[in-house]
Amino acid sequence: MKRARIRWHILVFLTPAVLVYTAVMMFPLFNTLRLALYTRIDQERVFVGLDNFRTLFFDPIWADQFWNALGNNFWFFVIHMLVQNPIGIALAALLSHPRLRFAVLYRSAIFIPTILSFVIVGFAWKLILSPIWGIAPDMLDWIGLKSLYAPWLGKEEYALTTLALVSVWQFVGIPMMLIYAALITIPDEILEAGEVDGITGLSAFWKIKLPLILPSIGIISILTFVGNFNAFDLIYAAQGALAGPDYSTDILGTFMYRTFFGFQLQLGDPHMGSAIASGMFIVILIGVCIYLFGIQTRMRRYQM
Repeated sequence: MKRARIRWHILVFLTPAVLVYTAVMMFPLFNTLRLALYTRIDQERVFVGLDNFRTLFFDPIWADQFWNALGNNFWFFVIHMLVQNPIGIALAALLSHPRLRFAVLYRSAIFIPTILSFVIVGFAWKLILSPIWGIAPDMLDWIGLKSLYAPWLGKEEYALTTLALVSVWQFVGIPMMLIYAALITIPDEILEAGEVDGITGLSAFWKIKLPLILPSIGIISILTFVGNFNAFDLIYAAQGALAGPDYSTDILGTFMYRTFFGFQLQLGDPHMGSAIASGMFIVILIGVCIYLFGIQTRMRRYQM
């Protein structure tokens, strides 16, 4: 019998990537989980087990902030799922139409905001929506809707939704491009067979194209979930670390930042900050597992 040949070249090519991933991702992750199990007493690090998590979840001072940030994160995610992804799918369907002229120009224009800096987007929209020197009141006045204008970033009930819609404007190009790539890979033979059966126009999209792109929609959904629960930059750029007004735009990212590094008169606590970061990781892990073992399994059964 011939001995199995060891493919050393695979090990050679994989080792650098594994080392970089371990140094950049795995080591910080496990170190964060380790820090969450300690606290500092009299300038000494003391092991406290799960006490930091107990404080975070049940202590009135900490729990109110944590559950407020978690609830805001869920609302931030819901806005993206209900607004960003459907708009992205609709734009992809329109731009994939073979008779549409200047499709490349439209795709580029819609995708450009995704490459802009969070800081630029945050400050630009803060200026646009400002009631003092912003152009939003004048723009609404031009179309006779000035009565609908309000200082949305300054009102607790509107601030988070406004920032979520700004984020939708910036990132709608990502689901658009992913769905567009999925749509153009659908074989023409399938669409022609549908035309023979009288399935054209919107019926062709709902009955033929949509079922075929469901895996791509699932991937977009889980990417949206992970991205929204890692969000920080836009809220920080527009509303600062305090995520005002009155913490109405506070999400787990800004809450963790204030706790870990400190802000103004609040001293930083790396151990409680690590506990919050670990909580973010657990929430994301649960969401990904639900997708992989629940939704993805059903999609495979549906395709079969």
